[in-house]
Amino acid sequence: MIDPLAEVVTLLQPSARFSKLVLGAGPWRVRRSDAGQPLYYVILEGMCRMAIDGQEPIELASGDFVLIPAAYGVAMSSLVPPPPGVETLMPIALGNNEFRIGEQEGPVDLRMMVGHCTFGSPDACLLVSLLPQIVHVRGVERLATLVQLVRDESREQRPAREVVLSRLLEVLLIEALRSTAETTASPGLVRGLSDSRLAAAIRGMHEDPTRAWTVADLAKEAALSRSSFFERFNRAVGVAPMEYLLTWRMALAKDLLRRNEGRIAEVALRVGYSSASTFSVAFTRHVGRPPSQYVRDEQAAIDET
Repeated sequence: MIDPLAEVVTLLQPSARFSKLVLGAGPWRVRRSDAGQPLYYVILEGMCRMAIDGQEPIELASGDFVLIPAAYGVAMSSLVPPPPGVETLMPIALGNNEFRIGEQEGPVDLRMMVGHCTFGSPDACLLVSLLPQIVHVRGVERLATLVQLVRDESREQRPAREVVLSRLLEVLLIEALRSTAETTASPGLVRGLSDSRLAAAIRGMHEDPTRAWTVADLAKEAALSRSSFFERFNRAVGVAPMEYLLTWRMALAKDLLRRNEGRIAEVALRVGYSSASTFSVAFTRHVGRPPSQYVRDEQAAIDET
């Protein structure tokens, strides 16, 4: 059976970039902007508060894991932050990718790992739009173990290091996203898959993207009325069913074109379009350039590297 979540994460091509251990003491507050970069936090000891632009603040405790597939504005602070107007000093580097924030003397009351990864796919923005804006997992030891493996591997120069890191990151992302029983996730693919009715429709779209799906067909897969399915899908996934299908088809098409997997007419058929012209119109509207131009641009980018 096709696994939509694994398909999306595999196409994203995740890889490790940087991870660090942050030690917190006393009152502190930091804010960062990562311009859409994927970011994760693991709270190893203690508690803190996180506020992501557009989201309600949340309190994080030991054992918590937070994944932000596209971070923009993230504010972190101790549970009791500094008074307004009191600035926190920049984190002090302790060496070995360890940093201390807040009071520089005395016992530490927070230990957390901050990890950065990159998505190698040129379609990362398109694929990330299928994921939740934030995934908060509480008390799942498997995730902490995986992150520790990522950290250890990133600090060593072992043979095949990059291959191992890439695989670990892929497993880490899938593990975080599939932990739906313990996850608080904003609307996105993981929320849709946690609903057994919607999951049937989503899997149908991934298993057979060439089918001429309609909302009525998808509602039948979900064993729901058309109106109930449409409302439930919008609420859980954050987009309309046909918009999700279009986004997935375009992600598949771009991957096939980039890998030179057939002529444009063949790619059109493989992603559910009856003709190259119909596909070209949809692709151009969605991507901003026709398929032929996309192929030339991608080939030129490869030649430059």
